[in-house]
Amino acid sequence: MPAKARKIYDETCRVLGEPYTDPELDALVRGIIERVADRWTMLTLEVLAEHGRLRFGRLADLIGGVSQKMLTKTLRQMEADGLVTRTVYPVVPPRVEYELTEIGLSLGAAFCSVWLWAEKHRADIEAARADYEKRATGED
Repeated sequence: MPAKARKIYDETCRVLGEPYTDPELDALVRGIIERVADRWTMLTLEVLAEHGRLRFGRLADLIGGVSQKMLTKTLRQMEADGLVTRTVYPVVPPRVEYELTEIGLSLGAAFCSVWLWAEKHRADIEAARADYEKRATGED
């Protein structure tokens, strides 16, 4: 890793000036990344952050392309992690709404840094992809 990149990484990933060494926290972070870094969780997080409390069908419509089974699984995982609340209203037919918790909102804010990073490095990424494509296809 280039020295400049290593310095930025080290400065960003240090806690109180010490290298990160807590294995329990490491396991928690890895588990969170495995759960939330998938396509549907990220999109669900984004839609709920933008639109607030939503019913299942409306949430599915706004996400687009997600199956009922996958959205149900995603919402259950998010609820288990404390990212969303599920409110069931005792009416016929039952009405169920989903809303981000404070933790869910804060996670959404944390992921905003990925969008900022992508915006900052867009040209570099596009150039690298184009260069890779040329090399992969044998074009000069």
